[in-house]
Amino acid sequence: MAALSAAIAVSAQLPSEALSTVKWKVTGEHVSADTCRLIFNGSISEGWHTYDTRSSLYPTYVIFGENPSGYVLSGELHEISTPVDFEGEPVFFDEIILAQDIVLTDENAVVNGEITWMACTETQCASPEFLEFEVMLSGTPQQTSIQQAADGSGSGKGFNWALVIEAVLWGFAALLTPCVFPMVPMTVSFFLKGASSPAAGRFRASMYGLFIILLYTVPISLIILITRLAGGDAVTADIFNWLATHWIPNIIFFIVFMIFAASFFGAFEITLPSSLVNKSDKGADKKGLAGIFFMALTLVLVSFSCTGPIVGSVLIKATQGEFWEPMVAMLAFSLAFALPFTILALFPSLLKNLPKSGGWLNSVKVVLGFIEVALGFKFLSVADQTYHWGLLDREVYLAIWIVTFSLLGLYLLGKIRFAHDDKTEHLSVTRLALAIAVFSFVVYMIPGMFGAPLKALSGYLPPLTTQDFVIGSGSSAQVPAGQAAGAEKENRFGLHLPLGLEGYFTIEEGLAAAKETGKPVFVDITGHGCVNCREMESRVWSDPQVLDILRNEYVIVALYTDDKTRLEKDEWVETENGDILKDLGRVNSYIARTRFGVNAQPNYVLLSPNGELLAPVRGYDLSIPGFIEFLESGLESR
Repeated sequence: MAALSAAIAVSAQLPSEALSTVKWKVTGEHVSADTCRLIFNGSISEGWHTYDTRSSLYPTYVIFGENPSGYVLSGELHEISTPVDFEGEPVFFDEIILAQDIVLTDENAVVNGEITWMACTETQCASPEFLEFEVMLSGTPQQTSIQQAADGSGSGKGFNWALVIEAVLWGFAALLTPCVFPMVPMTVSFFLKGASSPAAGRFRASMYGLFIILLYTVPISLIILITRLAGGDAVTADIFNWLATHWIPNIIFFIVFMIFAASFFGAFEITLPSSLVNKSDKGADKKGLAGIFFMALTLVLVSFSCTGPIVGSVLIKATQGEFWEPMVAMLAFSLAFALPFTILALFPSLLKNLPKSGGWLNSVKVVLGFIEVALGFKFLSVADQTYHWGLLDREVYLAIWIVTFSLLGLYLLGKIRFAHDDKTEHLSVTRLALAIAVFSFVVYMIPGMFGAPLKALSGYLPPLTTQDFVIGSGSSAQVPAGQAAGAEKENRFGLHLPLGLEGYFTIEEGLAAAKETGKPVFVDITGHGCVNCREMESRVWSDPQVLDILRNEYVIVALYTDDKTRLEKDEWVETENGDILKDLGRVNSYIARTRFGVNAQPNYVLLSPNGELLAPVRGYDLSIPGFIEFLESGLESR
């Protein structure tokens, strides 16, 4: 097929362009003879941020039209720009760039679909927004600005310093294992004694460190570069995206982490064939740089039983990001791992200050084993959340971590011993300090079993919505008259109100109940992924006076603007632009924008039984007296 070109046309805009938080541009670039990559470039309004495609709150995603004709999707939607960590969630500021590869099966094809996203500021979130697009692809070669439009995507990339820091820490941790630590003074002394001068010794030791870095970094770099050369950027991106999101690699990673942990606990050693180690050791007898290289190779091979699990952990975590991250991770790890050899060669007098080898080295391995167990469950959690298995809810995950770190604390206190551990006669200050830190962490996690948010761990824990029991979410209070039907509607949509409150989930049902009871309506414009909504509920709604007014004086209507429940055909809403809104969230979002003039969450509206506004709309505000005054103003105006 001839080289591709893409003529782009966006077929529809948002219902209210002025309220849009992201301006999208859909372009494309040529990948191969029959493949084109669609680029979704979103310019984010100042002060707002959006979430990436794997966010646990409200991911940005693209839904392609049903029954595609003339094309097939290749791989999954993936980010070109790199998200940054913001309060435990991966988000984008200023710009978000996504990509999807398209393979043509005909000379011409029309690709259509819909971009959906939600944007937030530090204090509020807009309702979920969507944009329909249509892209015309053909096999007619032409020079266009498509490639130029895509080339600017690199500006959105950022550097993952957290990954580098973690890799460095793992590198230093590897030095404190019983396979490596005893070799540090022995190796440095060997180089200094075998050199004709101190300067030559320092050069030889520096080259030794350099070869260690290369032995860890070059192999993974070659693997990644070969895949990119053989299949292009799309293949590499698809591989890493698959590794990060699919259940198969995540389950494999989980099992591998458990195997690594068992190795550190002393169940077995992960070793390389002895013939390989012996051949490398013979090569170390050579003179010059070749001998130094084989010395470095011997260290890498001999220490594999300790460093193998650590290297594997670093690489597995690095595959969750951009293609270059495993290379950077290995470079950072190997730099930290090789640095002491060079420093001690430059300053040999430091050797006498090193602690003696002993049982404490095996203790380091065991501590790392506990950490491997805890981190490994993150991969099982990713698979569980992505495929909605319901196996690893938040309280189950927390229970595993609490038990794991409690056992670690007992181990540090000498109450638990493994096969290769020495008996602890006296507790050192270091072990005591570590035990205090570990048990403090356990105490911090325990309230999470009852619904505490644990914001410091939000990047590791499953979302709070998976928690079965949260203190304050249940109530024995009777359902007020006129709201009993709300429980039936809750079953229909699978939704619920917090704090044991009962109500409705469509504006029509709420107004009908209000006319029957004569009570005003409290409209809660909310969303499943709205963090500030949950904060308002836990810190303001939970106040006894506020809760009493809501339960007894108002008919409550919760308008979830991000719910995907499909409505019956007679409940669909047609906008002024002719768009048909078919799910609950979009209908509620449309009502919030057009009827109440708001495009953010949370927002609270007070209505009379006839639907008249009783007070100005109130947004995110943690003032309890102010919220009480707001509710009372609605009661006075009805």
